[in-house]
Amino acid sequence: MPAAAAAPMAERAVARVERLASESAVVVFSVSTCCMCHAVKRLFCGMGVHPAVHELDLDPRGRELERALACLLGAAAAAPGAAPVVPVVFIGGRLVGAMDRVMAAHINGSLVPLLKEAGALWL
Repeated sequence: MPAAAAAPMAERAVARVERLASESAVVVFSVSTCCMCHAVKRLFCGMGVHPAVHELDLDPRGRELERALACLLGAAAAAPGAAPVVPVVFIGGRLVGAMDRVMAAHINGSLVPLLKEAGALWL
């Protein structure tokens, strides 16, 4: 595919990610067989938060969305041969990041306030 045609498709994929991310208080982009994705979903469910989950491997346009997520996370994640970008978490429509960022927020105590602010957690 020519680069000129790839750019609009990438922009549409980023717009789709942003739209999906804004539709629920907590959104997780995942791959159904990924253990890290499973762990982040269990973390939220254990806290009483039920995220909207988009399984990229089950979505016909999942590869496009994964590339868009890599772009949103930064150039290092988009590099060929880079580790998978999932899970990617949005809270209140804002990108939190991958598993490392979510766990860091959980450990340092900033995750619960984010979830409360987004309306995903009431206690």
